[in-house]
Amino acid sequence: MNRPQQITVLGATGSIGLSTLDVIARHPERYQVFALSGFSRLRELLALCVRHMPRFAVVPEVGVARRLQDDLLAAGLQTRVLVGEEGLCQIAADPQVDAVMAAIVGAAGLRPTLAAVEAGKKILLANKEALVMSGALFMQAGRKSGSVLLPIDSEHNAIFQCMPNDFARGLGAVGVRRILLTASGGPFRQTPLAELEHVTPEQACAHPNWSMGRKISVDSASMMNKGLELIEACWLFDALPAQVEVVIHPQSVIHSLVDYVDGSVLAQLGNPDMRTPIANALAWPERIDSGVAPLDLFSIARLDFQAPDEQRFPCLRLARQAAEAGNSAPAMLNAANEVAVAAFLERRIRYPEIASIIEEVLNLEPVVAVEELDAVFSADAKARTLTEQWLSRHGR
Repeated sequence: MNRPQQITVLGATGSIGLSTLDVIARHPERYQVFALSGFSRLRELLALCVRHMPRFAVVPEVGVARRLQDDLLAAGLQTRVLVGEEGLCQIAADPQVDAVMAAIVGAAGLRPTLAAVEAGKKILLANKEALVMSGALFMQAGRKSGSVLLPIDSEHNAIFQCMPNDFARGLGAVGVRRILLTASGGPFRQTPLAELEHVTPEQACAHPNWSMGRKISVDSASMMNKGLELIEACWLFDALPAQVEVVIHPQSVIHSLVDYVDGSVLAQLGNPDMRTPIANALAWPERIDSGVAPLDLFSIARLDFQAPDEQRFPCLRLARQAAEAGNSAPAMLNAANEVAVAAFLERRIRYPEIASIIEEVLNLEPVVAVEELDAVFSADAKARTLTEQWLSRHGR
């Protein structure tokens, strides 16, 4: 390609978006920012626009868009500000865009990510909820359009790097026995179970290895994040839930492993820095500098592993059950979790209630077939309603 690749970053002000822009800035001859989106950190979005000079920026509301447009014009920029989901879909599917970093957290990222897929873009997928909610429809759309799907989660990117090039033929056909999905265990890996009742949002957001947003940090603490990643791995690598095993690895140095039938186990190692998988996906099938320091095995000295305790991490059990049920179950799991985590962050519920609320919601509604996107959003809305009703009944 003679010109720099045009990159849209959905969720530019989050940790993944900022890491993506850091890698892009290291290679101006290869990449150029086409569009950025932001949700609530609008001052940061303005600063990013000033630095990267995108053609478009997207914000959630008209009033905010007007203020940002005035600020951009005052700064001498020609960046055009768009609004809402329609704007997100536009910058994701624009004919001039080569690749889309899909880093909007939660269900809000589904439609724009799917718009990019349907437009045949190279997708750098950090929004795991898109696959969790609509896995079959998402993968079908990708096959139809020829979109290239590259995982950004450090675990899935590690698996991608350890898989043979023709893994799409199926795990059995390429000699893969199982996928080993690593998890740090989060901040409560060794906390006495009785003390979890008194966990605060600040404690749940204090991840020992990674710097992430508040919602993802809580998901990591509860291991719901790993459960969602298990579902995502099934879709990305055409695996059954039983072929994906979660392994707690506190050092977060081995990002995941692939176990082959001949006894070989391939692992991808690296410092816990999201710029590594981002650079890998941006440049694939080449390699570029990410700015990440080399891994010093001598300073690490040891690597530990243990099986997850589902009494400590009930969200992992719920996610595996949803993966096995399929159809509407993963979408409902994700929606109930989003509402419950938000309630925990607002101090309306206790930490252990996140899992108990999700389980109750899943038991209230039967699993239904999902054959179109409307069914996905119907399941999502139903689970949110049921979760809010639980909160209301219990005075939360």
